[in-house]
Amino acid sequence: MTTSKQQLLNMLGLARRAGQITTGEGLVLKSIRAHQARVVFMACDAGHSTVKQFINKCQYYQIPLITMFTKAELSRAIGQKRTVIAVEQAGFAKRIIELANDAEETTN
Repeated sequence: MTTSKQQLLNMLGLARRAGQITTGEGLVLKSIRAHQARVVFMACDAGHSTVKQFINKCQYYQIPLITMFTKAELSRAIGQKRTVIAVEQAGFAKRIIELANDAEETTN
């Protein structure tokens, strides 16, 4: 795993410890609809209906969607078994988006 990807997972874990994330499909959907979610993580190995639902919601509400991690990687980062995670705090979200852009550039 590249350094940028590891930093991204570390930042997600830090946001979790700060209480700035929402996890679970239902709560994340609620957070998106309430315009509280700033960035959403979805496991790349999520089910087809979950993928379709969150791609559509994030596009409609113009929320960045990060899909470069597996369920296991996301779960390990936050210490809970989850497929979908929303970061709600603007500062964390800004840094996460920067790291995600760096990670994409290094993989391309």
